[in-house]
Amino acid sequence: MPANLTPAYKTAEGQYRQARDPADKLDALKEMLRSIPKHKGTEHLQSDIKAKIKELTEELAGPRSGGARTGPATVVRAEGAGQIALIGPPNTGKSTLHSVCTGSHTQIGEYPFTTQHPIPGMTSVRDIAIQLVDLPPIATEHPVSWITNALRPADGCLLVVDLSLPGCVERVVEVRDHLRERNVQLTPLWPCDGQEFDEQLDEQDVFTKVLPTLLVAAKADKDPDVEEDLEILEELAEVSFPCLAVSAETGEGLDELGEWLFEHLDVVRVYTKIPGKDADMDRPYTVRHGATVLEVARLVHREIAEEFKFARLWGAADFDAQQVGRDHVVEDGDILEIHV
Repeated sequence: MPANLTPAYKTAEGQYRQARDPADKLDALKEMLRSIPKHKGTEHLQSDIKAKIKELTEELAGPRSGGARTGPATVVRAEGAGQIALIGPPNTGKSTLHSVCTGSHTQIGEYPFTTQHPIPGMTSVRDIAIQLVDLPPIATEHPVSWITNALRPADGCLLVVDLSLPGCVERVVEVRDHLRERNVQLTPLWPCDGQEFDEQLDEQDVFTKVLPTLLVAAKADKDPDVEEDLEILEELAEVSFPCLAVSAETGEGLDELGEWLFEHLDVVRVYTKIPGKDADMDRPYTVRHGATVLEVARLVHREIAEEFKFARLWGAADFDAQQVGRDHVVEDGDILEIHV
């Protein structure tokens, strides 16, 4: 039976896909459940939505008081301009790369499966911070039951490989297929690809995680033919991700990695000012291309967004303290003075 989903449902679904904050995701899910047509053709989808609502409600409530002691969290709440997960086979240099980029001092070993739970850290790019989350290696002999949930908040991932390891091609295929079985679809497309990326999202089930992927060849200093070897890997593994060669040992490619993520996450920096004072140019709010003034206001404070009256904008376009409304699309470098 056709689902015949309503425009209100599709709007809520789009808000769910775009939301990064768990509370915003929960609000969108509740609206999806409220607006979905109630008939046999949507029973399965209704059940999935209810399960997600329960899962997010429990996550936001936190651990129960007086309950049994639990281990480390398996989901890291997104912070900064974007969350990037570090994934890959065992012993590829993933944790070393994370430590060098974030200063996390995460445990590093020459043996597999050193990383047992998510390790968050922040790396600076221009005047923003991007969150990098080191995750346990992905391998069929050591499955991680919570890996799908850990990847839900991520805006993209680094698939870290060591081209010198035997069986590298098979390991990459194993990672891709293992995640696909768990409703995580690795894609070469990133938010900066605009409509093409949005169309791929629309093609997938709303609860399939579409994860933009950058293939990162670690230990590039030990492979003089790293670019050629990356091409061979992609051909043999039948993948077509964008690629970058880096070295945590020498620093090769690390600056380029940060800039690459900034551009491909489609980050828009918006600065704010208080009337009569200079703008705060040290701590921008970050949104995605196409975001509106109201979305920035929500980041400043929910009450400010609710009581929003108008904003004055200074920006790269032909604006100089011009009054704009809540639906005005912001550009990178804009300065907003919000009035309530």
